Amino acid sequence: MCPLCEDTGWKTIEVDGVLRVTRCECVLRSAADRRLAAAGIPDKYKKCTFDSFETHYDSLRIAAAKAKRFVDEFPAFPTVRRGLIFLGSFGVGKTHLAVATLKASIVKGATGYFCEVADLLKRVRDTYDSSRENDELDVLRPVLHSDVLLLDDLGEERTSQWVHEALAHVVNVRYSENRATIFTTNLEDSPDSTNPRSFIHKVGGRTRSRLIEMCEWVHMAGIDTREVGPEPTPEKIAEWHHKSPLSPENLRKTRKVADSDGVDRTGKFPERSGGQLKAKPKPRFGESNRELKWPGGKAGS
Repeated sequence: MCPLCEDTGWKTIEVDGVLRVTRCECVLRSAADRRLAAAGIPDKYKKCTFDSFETHYDSLRIAAAKAKRFVDEFPAFPTVRRGLIFLGSFGVGKTHLAVATLKASIVKGATGYFCEVADLLKRVRDTYDSSRENDELDVLRPVLHSDVLLLDDLGEERTSQWVHEALAHVVNVRYSENRATIFTTNLEDSPDSTNPRSFIHKVGGRTRSRLIEMCEWVHMAGIDTREVGPEPTPEKIAEWHHKSPLSPENLRKTRKVADSDGVDRTGKFPERSGGQLKAKPKPRFGESNRELKWPGGKAGS
């Protein structure tokens, strides 16, 4: 039995010499527990908190401060619609920090929901099967209407027109209703739409534009905690920087080799001549550079 309210849900308080009743903390805790249980947070992330988030680098400390500020501003919801996008390489703690932010918001009174983007899209596709009991609205209801939504691993899904449209629908509804969304992603904000790891390629230019307005973009850099282990010592961190193919030092080496591999990145189509790559000369005005495979030589201009 609760010692404050004796399980009535109401406790007596004194305000300016007058006895009043108010909701007991046990009721508030119970409501928060129900919201947490309904948030769909996977078991492996349920222990993620701000206190357990490792901040070995400046970018991680800055990211944690911005996440805590997001939670502190929760009473302003739903008028404050700006969410967060945590960007960074594998294992830097994006999902850990995003889940900690979601949980803290739920404890403060928000309704929240967690889902991985690829899993969400699969569940939506599954509703197209007529033998399924749930329809698309059942799957999307908590995604569209939760106060705080966490979309994990944006960009890991296979790209298609349908994927662009499905993600755009979720983003547009939450954008229109001023609902805060938290994203985690390994994508790069590259202007090259042909780059398979760019936002424009994965989600489309319109959705990227929405995300810029909807969210604060938070870049995170650090060690891969999955590779280094839960208790990274200076020696383990130094070894990771030296040996891991995903460390900044080794990534720079990989890019340097890629830039000096002899590939022509000027947009020309090279041809071999004397064992070396040589760009094909441009035709003079009035001439054609298209060779035909029949007698008669070049095509007409």
